[in-house]
Amino acid sequence: MGLREYILTRVILTIPMVFILLSIVFFVMRILPGNPVLLRFEKNADPQLIASYTHKLGLDKPLYIQYIDYINDLFHGNLGLSMSGDFSPVAPEIMSRFPATLELAIYSTLVAILLGIGLGVLGVAKRGKVDSAIKLYGIISYATPVFFVGMVLQIVFGVFLHVLPVYGRYDGTPPSGITVAGIHIQTGLYTLDSLLSGNFQAFLNSASHIVLPSIALGVVISGVFVRITRANMLETIRADFVIAARARGLKERTVLLGYALKNAILPVVTVIGLQFAILVSGAVLTETEFSIQGLGLYLVDRVYFRDYTAVQGTVVFLAIIITTVSLLIDIMYAYLDPRVRL
Repeated sequence: MGLREYILTRVILTIPMVFILLSIVFFVMRILPGNPVLLRFEKNADPQLIASYTHKLGLDKPLYIQYIDYINDLFHGNLGLSMSGDFSPVAPEIMSRFPATLELAIYSTLVAILLGIGLGVLGVAKRGKVDSAIKLYGIISYATPVFFVGMVLQIVFGVFLHVLPVYGRYDGTPPSGITVAGIHIQTGLYTLDSLLSGNFQAFLNSASHIVLPSIALGVVISGVFVRITRANMLETIRADFVIAARARGLKERTVLLGYALKNAILPVVTVIGLQFAILVSGAVLTETEFSIQGLGLYLVDRVYFRDYTAVQGTVVFLAIIITTVSLLIDIMYAYLDPRVRL
């Protein structure tokens, strides 16, 4: 199978996967107990008022009609109106929350990469007690709840040392980005927007807020990278080309980094991409603990209020992100390793 045919096959398989997911979410949300209309009112509310809101939200229609309307709206790029608050559109709310989650995912992934790959290579290079300690770190870090790591960091660096903030994303008015040729560029990533505006103080402000949550999440995820990097490195250093490199008298550092790591990194890159996609969709605990107004915290709030459309819209958005990242990883893997396409 050629690369083009492989990409086409993966794209075709991705579409029904997203469709099945959003269908499951649609029906599960309506099976769960609770009524989003009743949550708006106190007990003994006027039945006519309840009926009016139920009709406005379309919840008085048969379930299959609601499903058809929902799918039709999705094809037109409409994620619907929130069933709580002022019935505002869901899509703008999701897009306003997404940068916070994306920024957290990016920095957490960087922390995990530095710790995971660095310690994995070090464990292979320093066999014995150092390797054993690194293996123990990989197990403990992955098994430790992220909220516990975050709590420890908050207590040490926020309460005792008073060197880093323990909640929020920024103190004061967030950076506004930059205007170029009459076009205003604002990504919503505070660290990037502050750099674009050339405000170093704003960068330090935003960076100080992202340090603790990204370390908390990155440390937990790094355990995966440690184990995978170490396992692939151990397998690669036994290969003939590595043995030949050592026989030629190359330095051990060159052999490990230039030969073994270079050939062992491909499976690690795949896991990095998948973990990044998971972080984008699953940083709920970290966002809650550090009061980061991202998609994870938004999703939890909407589930509590039985806000069907908001939950469905968020899940569909995250599903598209995850499947897109997964698709790009598969394409990259197939391009770098033709055996995958066989």
